[in-house]
Amino acid sequence: MHKYFNPKKFIKIADTIFPAIVIATIGLFAAGFYFALFASPADYQQGEAVRIMYIHVPAAWMALGIYTFIAFASAASLIWKNPLSDIIAISAAPIGTAFTLICLITGSIWGKPIWGTWWVWDARLTSVLILFFFYLGYMSLYNAYDDRERAGKLAAILALVGFVNVPIVKFSVDWWNTLHQPASIIRSGGVAIDPSMLLPLMLMFGAYASFFLLLLILRVKTEINLRKIERKRAKF
Repeated sequence: MHKYFNPKKFIKIADTIFPAIVIATIGLFAAGFYFALFASPADYQQGEAVRIMYIHVPAAWMALGIYTFIAFASAASLIWKNPLSDIIAISAAPIGTAFTLICLITGSIWGKPIWGTWWVWDARLTSVLILFFFYLGYMSLYNAYDDRERAGKLAAILALVGFVNVPIVKFSVDWWNTLHQPASIIRSGGVAIDPSMLLPLMLMFGAYASFFLLLLILRVKTEINLRKIERKRAKF
């Protein structure tokens, strides 16, 4: 796989698959919103407020998934010293930050009618907030240095340190008593959600994942071009 980790190969592959990703993103969002807003039933306890789940839960999955992606890209950068790994990681960070913020905001909106409060300092909410700060810290550290190599190395180390928080977020509802409900999808007892709600949930997750890939390609290509411009300017 190492031969594919160079800018020219990445751009060539990205340009080939980009139109399909755009179509998939539009189709998944259209289907996801239709099933989430019209075809899925209201919850017998939460009523119509349950529809926030279709925005909140996939955003939470993406927040964790993208940070894990950044951690693996950072590890690859430190091990193989490949600059494209740094570019991919730093390009993914703002997208992951946005998903984490969506998760926090929609969770707060969902919590008000269900828990009677916008925020509680329980394990799940607090660990997600910490994840948000790790995203911000990673981007801030990377942009604090003009030396790209040094910035990438230090930011990669921070990303790997922050990865410790990912399993804490995932298992916080199992390890501590919290207001947050336990896992309904990835759990030892199997999926505990009705298919009529699972379908729009998975469609929205697919839409989010496809949208992430779309934005990542655009951001990586932009970063590659910016670095080309910087190298040309440095020659003069």
